[in-house]
Amino acid sequence: MKYIKKDFGSYKLHMIKTKKFKTIKIRVCFRNVIKKDEITMRNILCDMLTYSSKTYKTKREFTIKSQDLYSASVIGRNMRYGNYINTEIDLTVLNDKYTEVGNYNEAVKFLREIIYEPNVENNKFDNDALEIIKANMKISLEAIKEDPSYYSLIRMNEIMDKKSPISYRMCGYIEDIEKITPDKLYTYYKKMIEKDLIDIFVIGDIEFKETERLIKDNFNSRVFKKQRVGYYLDDKKAKRKSKINKEQDTNSQSKLVIGCRCYKLTKYERDYPLTLYNIILGGSSNSKLFEEVREKNSLCYTINSVPNKLDKTLIIRAGVDKENIKKTIDLCEEQMIAMRKGKFSDEDILKAKEYFQTAIDSIYENQSSLIDSYYMMELLDLDDFKTRLKTIKKVDKSEIIKVAKKVKMDTIYCLEGVKE
Repeated sequence: MKYIKKDFGSYKLHMIKTKKFKTIKIRVCFRNVIKKDEITMRNILCDMLTYSSKTYKTKREFTIKSQDLYSASVIGRNMRYGNYINTEIDLTVLNDKYTEVGNYNEAVKFLREIIYEPNVENNKFDNDALEIIKANMKISLEAIKEDPSYYSLIRMNEIMDKKSPISYRMCGYIEDIEKITPDKLYTYYKKMIEKDLIDIFVIGDIEFKETERLIKDNFNSRVFKKQRVGYYLDDKKAKRKSKINKEQDTNSQSKLVIGCRCYKLTKYERDYPLTLYNIILGGSSNSKLFEEVREKNSLCYTINSVPNKLDKTLIIRAGVDKENIKKTIDLCEEQMIAMRKGKFSDEDILKAKEYFQTAIDSIYENQSSLIDSYYMMELLDLDDFKTRLKTIKKVDKSEIIKVAKKVKMDTIYCLEGVKE
């Protein structure tokens, strides 16, 4: 595998050459500082761009074109990375070796039209398509509580920090849907195209010079942009005492979410000791939380922890019965205290490092995972894979303990089920 990056000022092109996949994936990433009142607009815009285009004006025509390109797939999604909102448009198409010469070029032209020639007339998006997408989004948002795992995470984040991007619902807000009109959506689209930072990734069995030419011919942005703010959120201390915030639900199982603050970590601590701390605490199948809370005490159905380095948080999530909520929280706190006191073995550290090695190895098996990883290297100045593996091996127990002392419970939320 070989990676090359080209900075053209108006956008950066990342090319990853590998013979591991039969497909070529192109991802175009637009990102800008996140604003709460623009999230719903951005979600609808993403759906509109992948619904129809200037030439393929209906979803049916759009789908037929995708099928004509040997079932090329087009997917759009929005994500938050710290202080930024990120819109990704993915095109995945079979390499010409498995179809016919010219299919890949035609697919790239299709992607260009999707992004730069949307279904617009007189500076307005097509109203019929917009009304369909708005209706679908409203249905989705009204049903959000039907996914208790997702809903509980949203609610914990909202309670944790109401003024921070942590609290923003990336799924959008029902009250903002009807404010969106065809002309307002087009104005926002033009703003995104002209003002957003852009990264383009191409991965597959590609030739670098040919790929560079193809991207330059089809993505001709000439506006130079600069990053406005940093990606990381501000450091914040955890609350002195975490109270349990509860909400009733009709499900039999309760969903517990514990938000922890990671305060004053250095870049090295975020990238390495924190990673091992999380794997040992709750980020693997033989973690302390899994073994102590689930296996030994049978207090929950599932439990795990995940760090969010950009938000400087660590989230513990568990599926529990109502009567076990308090016991589960107490035992989670006990395990975090034990980590601060160094009550974990060299064997735990060795297993965590092996788990990290396996996780890195698995990235090579998926095109999206590879793009995600290189994108994080771009945004967060992460080390490359080889450097990460070499550095993680040198992390010692004292460094993990030092990080453990900087991770504290802040907010506890439970979507409480009906089971007694």
